[in-house]
Amino acid sequence: MSEAEGNAGRRARGGGGAARRAARTNVGIETARFITRNIPDFEILNAEALELIEANAETVLAEIGVNFVDNPGALARWREAGAEIEGERVRIPRGLARKLCATAPARFVQHARNPERNVEIGGRNLVLAPVYGPPFVRDIDGGRRYATMEDFRRFVQLGQMSKWMHHSGGTVCEPTDVPVNKRHLDMIHAHMTLSDKPFMGSVTEPSRARDSVAMCELLFGKDVVAENTVMTSLININSPLTFDATMMGALEVYAAANQACIVSPFIVGGAMAPVTVAGTLTQVLAEVLAGVAYSQLVRPGAPVIFGAFVTSIDMNSGAPTFGTPEASQILYGAGQLARRLGLPFRSGGALCGSKLPDAQAAYETAATLNAALLGGVNFMLHAAGWLEGGLVASYEKYVMDADQLGALHRMAAGIATDPAAQAMDALREVGPGGHFLGCAHTQAHFRDAFWRTDLLDYKPFETWDEEGARDTATLAADRVTRLLARYEAPPLDPARRGAVEDYVARRKADMPDAFV
Repeated sequence: MSEAEGNAGRRARGGGGAARRAARTNVGIETARFITRNIPDFEILNAEALELIEANAETVLAEIGVNFVDNPGALARWREAGAEIEGERVRIPRGLARKLCATAPARFVQHARNPERNVEIGGRNLVLAPVYGPPFVRDIDGGRRYATMEDFRRFVQLGQMSKWMHHSGGTVCEPTDVPVNKRHLDMIHAHMTLSDKPFMGSVTEPSRARDSVAMCELLFGKDVVAENTVMTSLININSPLTFDATMMGALEVYAAANQACIVSPFIVGGAMAPVTVAGTLTQVLAEVLAGVAYSQLVRPGAPVIFGAFVTSIDMNSGAPTFGTPEASQILYGAGQLARRLGLPFRSGGALCGSKLPDAQAAYETAATLNAALLGGVNFMLHAAGWLEGGLVASYEKYVMDADQLGALHRMAAGIATDPAAQAMDALREVGPGGHFLGCAHTQAHFRDAFWRTDLLDYKPFETWDEEGARDTATLAADRVTRLLARYEAPPLDPARRGAVEDYVARRKADMPDAFV
């Protein structure tokens, strides 16, 4: 294992290469603290444009309205709050949704079972979480195939081993070999036992959200869950302007339990939203306002995140596209709208449409990762492993992306100007015509002067050729193998583990298998 990918419990160094090699092979895992930006956000919209979009979003809510389908309880809450109800259509008077959103916190802490892994979501912070939702996986040996529970466990293990990943995520892949109505139990159990980082709950049915809360009460203790946020879960809006009973049912469970939800429009521009950036931002804001406001009707003060998952569409094939300028413009604009609303912001990720972890994947991923960093994202889902428009979780892409997340950490730190950073002693020592390789300042700082990849190849051609002329995907496959071989589960109190496992066994026994 490389230095950057783990060494929390390094051995004391006795000097020389043997000590350094011992440190590199230590299984202890270091996880970098969540990012706190020391660089400014990029603001693409001026004040006039922001006010126009906000006014248009209020018009959408008041005059067009949103649908809350198959959810009489939601309609009753909205009616009591002062909205106009016509069938399942909810029209929200101007200013009402924004007023309700005001009770949502601007930032909150999500607690991990290892307190050292707690994350603070909001403010200047950026929390990185892996890919979410693919039914397929891909690796260099097995190719593209349906995901299994064993794949799920391996991805959780990779997340635990990654220094730069702050969060274990949720459905890192969809394990199709486990019944639909039971797989959430195995997934939550894997996050709880194979990782000690924060994780996400199930949202595919309200009862599964309740299972997630119950399992957390066993892992953390009821009092801890009652007083703290221990889950952040993804609530997708059925764009355009539709809130279905499944997702809203899960939101109701989590909001009532004071657990965080990402209220996120799921938009493919040109299909589920207008083709223009301003029009899409108007719809995004309207949907988020309605969703966040509803969470506050369930429980004022419930933690919630302003989500924006937006991509464009290839007008020739109808396929979604990623890494496009328009998608970045929407991300930047949505970040500004979220900050004006006083809410944490979710967007971005290692998004690409490529079928393989190739140059297309790298270009498209880099565009979105950098936009998310500069756009003020607080919670980045899909930060590693995404392939083929989100249909595939790739092992090689996961470690390629995770490596690049280290570069985001370094970029976000900004430029130091302390005396050591000014390097005046180096400039005086070397003077005209010299070189800096042997000067005292370089010798003191070279180990951490530059960000260093743990994956990419910078060897001379001859060495690279002698080692097999391996491309990046091949290097990544080797890294996956080495990381998984060195994985060790973080310690967990046996009584808590037993309580969670007993709950899973009892819930599975209570219901017949269902695969739809």
